[in-house]
Amino acid sequence: MRVFPRGIPAWVGLLAVVAASPVRASEPSPAAARFRDEIEPILAERCYGCHGNGIKKGGVTLDEFPTDEALLGRKELWHSVLKNVRAGLMPPRDKPQPTSEEKRALEDWIKRGAFDLDPADPDPGRVTLRRLNRVEYRETIRDLMGIDFRADEEFPADDTGYGFDNVGDVLTVSPLLLEKYMQAAETIVATAVPTVARVVKVRSIPGYEFRTDGKPFERTSLYRPITAEHVVKLDRPGSYRLSTDVSARGQFDFDPGRARLTFRLDDRELMSEEIGWGDVKKAIRTFDLELPAGEHRLTFELRPLVPAEQKRGDVTFRIVSVKLEGPTAESEWVRPDNFARFFDRDDPGTPDGRKAYARDVLGKFASTAFRRPVDARTLDRLVKIAEETYALPGRNVQQGVGQAMIAILASPRFLFRVEGSEPARSPRGFALVDEYALASRLSYFLWSTMPDDELTSLAGRGELRKNLPEQVRRMLADARSEALIRNFVGQWLQARDFEHFPAQSRIILRQDGLPRLMDDEVGELKRAMRQETEAYFGHVVRQDRPILELIDSDYAFVNGPLAKLYGIPGVEGREVRKVSLPAGSPRGGLLTQAGVLMITSNPGRTSPVKRGQFILENILGTPTPPPPPLIPSLEEALRGIKDREPTMREVMEVHRADPLCASCHNRMDPLGLAFENFNALGYWRDAERKQPIDASGKLVDGRTFQDSRELKQILKSEHKAEFYSCLAEKLMTYALGRGLDYYDVETVDQVVDRVDREGGRFSALLTGIIESAPFQKRRDNPSLASRPPDPGAKP
Repeated sequence: MRVFPRGIPAWVGLLAVVAASPVRASEPSPAAARFRDEIEPILAERCYGCHGNGIKKGGVTLDEFPTDEALLGRKELWHSVLKNVRAGLMPPRDKPQPTSEEKRALEDWIKRGAFDLDPADPDPGRVTLRRLNRVEYRETIRDLMGIDFRADEEFPADDTGYGFDNVGDVLTVSPLLLEKYMQAAETIVATAVPTVARVVKVRSIPGYEFRTDGKPFERTSLYRPITAEHVVKLDRPGSYRLSTDVSARGQFDFDPGRARLTFRLDDRELMSEEIGWGDVKKAIRTFDLELPAGEHRLTFELRPLVPAEQKRGDVTFRIVSVKLEGPTAESEWVRPDNFARFFDRDDPGTPDGRKAYARDVLGKFASTAFRRPVDARTLDRLVKIAEETYALPGRNVQQGVGQAMIAILASPRFLFRVEGSEPARSPRGFALVDEYALASRLSYFLWSTMPDDELTSLAGRGELRKNLPEQVRRMLADARSEALIRNFVGQWLQARDFEHFPAQSRIILRQDGLPRLMDDEVGELKRAMRQETEAYFGHVVRQDRPILELIDSDYAFVNGPLAKLYGIPGVEGREVRKVSLPAGSPRGGLLTQAGVLMITSNPGRTSPVKRGQFILENILGTPTPPPPPLIPSLEEALRGIKDREPTMREVMEVHRADPLCASCHNRMDPLGLAFENFNALGYWRDAERKQPIDASGKLVDGRTFQDSRELKQILKSEHKAEFYSCLAEKLMTYALGRGLDYYDVETVDQVVDRVDREGGRFSALLTGIIESAPFQKRRDNPSLASRPPDPGAKP
């Protein structure tokens, strides 16, 4: 301890000590040193003309870093530099371009220096606790409880972030949603979980199982005579209750139509009534019968009583269902529906037996619902809830277990995807997620639902990772993998919105001199558009086709109405199927599908801006920024052309002449105008406003094309890497439930390299993502950089 002379303030002595102490200069960062030695000369020659030496074009400067920490801390800046250089956007084409060696050096320094990424131990990124979205909740309840709960109708819409509704950052839980979850748990358990061990056997026969003229009966008019029959076989004689449920619905205006409805069991008439407009909206009739074993014929006869010439509107008759209950003797009772899903025996009756039974049932159910083994303490609490219920007079163990199941379905462990980690850590502190978490990540990625028994069993034995390739193949072959296609494509390509897009079909078709479509024809066409896009992507997935076929191919998926729109002969019916396209066809690939062309249009006209931005964002991964405020509309551009109605190309040229608009429109417009031969419903046209359509263009990289066919070939051949990277980023975002950031660059690059090595096959993309560090690992260190929620996230 240093003692200072009396009278000298301690702080003066302290200053003397500090002044006398040797000053050690901070060690220079190797990454910063490499920047000054190797990278800064490249930037000085190629970039400082716009972004250095006091010039800050676009508000960006690359030479103002007061410290090494400032240089290496600007992750978003260097991420932007990397993306722009790779896309060929910077430096601009009219400026000297970096050599291949300079590009590689810059990319390598950004990844290894600025981002500090290790290719041998990639950063898995952060993990946000993810709640089940509405689709995942519905599918999980279906697999867990055996019923279809319409979460899309009962819960508020999920928010979206980075283009998807399964992103953890935006899947918040409001007080309203919490209340909805509690109500849903009660409703689901009341519907799915039996409260007794035995019931009268019930058989429900839907109306479409009745046959008329050898065809399934759907509905008919009261002016048309019909006979609809169904044969039911009874295994045992006894007392039965037969209930018929029929409906007759008229239009708003009165209609005089009436008919006699007769219902027979074999040759025995059970009902004969006169029905008409306003008499029967929904009618249920019940009959108690003694029936022998064997086959019995159920027959509905409808005989019109009013001539069809008097019809003003119409009245529609429909068989909803026929329900057969019995035999009603208690000795003939059976297990209720769904009983075996949850229970395996009757109520034991004794306190100890009931408790052991409840513990066994709830242990299995909670472990399945939580997607990992339930801990003993939680199980004790669940058994206690069951005990408090079945101990009440007149209650049984099934009712007690059902009450505990409500608590399970309202638990955060069910509503959220809780994950655990393996104890081992990589050199940088990254841990593998445990196998139960891996099973959940895999099942919600490929199926949008919880893991099945096989995945859970492998995870429990610690054998899922070693069997991952086989499991991925099995899961893709399962019908549940349709969820990946439907939900990923539905959001990446907006296929979910095809059927609801407000296309003004009459205006569009009239503009191009095409026949008018009725509303139901437009609706059927929109459904076919969605089915085409899903079937096309599904074909690439399941047949392991090269993903470049998503840009262009020699085949399409159409049904009768869609084939008519495309001008493809010989296709009839509503079923969407694969057809080969003739040589030179403008179709093939996603970009010329009617649904994509419609969703990237305005309701009443095409939109080259939307179509161009769609390609930049979803094919090339380089979207333009949002437009600045007070940008003049396209209608403003029309004022400069007064002698005729201008074509879309002329309007865009006037709009693009504004320097404020040119930089972005020079990228978007050529891409969008290449598809002007397709109107806003996807029909091919040769002229617009009686003028031949010019679909040629020049890309910012200098390449030219004559039409959409040539553009698609340029995208496939010259921009393959950008498409691989864009699709990998989109699918990774969907798989991980988070937006990608600078620390994901190395992973995306490794996936893209694998796809390229393996001939562009979809399996290489999918396996690359599933085997990647972000899918397999997690990090819990809050000091590591993480991206905040997307400010552009929208409901």
